[in-house]
Amino acid sequence: MRSSMLPVSWWGRRARRGVRAFALCLGLVALVLIPGCPTGDGGKASVSGKVTLDGKPVAGVVVFVWDDKKESASPIGPDGNYAIMDPALGHVKVVVKAGQGGPSAGPLVAPPKMKDGPALPSLPTTAQGVAPPAKYGSPATTPLSYDVKAGKQTYDIPLGP
Repeated sequence: MRSSMLPVSWWGRRARRGVRAFALCLGLVALVLIPGCPTGDGGKASVSGKVTLDGKPVAGVVVFVWDDKKESASPIGPDGNYAIMDPALGHVKVVVKAGQGGPSAGPLVAPPKMKDGPALPSLPTTAQGVAPPAKYGSPATTPLSYDVKAGKQTYDIPLGP
């Protein structure tokens, strides 16, 4: 009953303030939520694949080398698989080197035994896989290149002799 006795101008001012407050809140919510919304991969990349030579897995390491000499590397697993997480985007030279447990790196060392508790599994004395040809071991001589883009990518690397 009392509200009907208030002047009309008071309701108008109150409504305008409410609309402004609502617009301000809506704008703040948009500023908070929009940058946090997933837009796919957020510009991050990952590249994975398999390195083979004549159909056999290669042992060693895959290195992506950019023009500015920046590098990202991944060891090659016994099955030939590798994964480079969060590389920079752009054109790279792809280098495949023996090492990191590859055939030319020599035997791997077994882990030390713990005093108490279960023994750790022993590592194989030699890595599985074939050595990559020497021409793939340097950015100057490798014929391999790749364009890293945002998102998850698969890049299999079949090497030739």
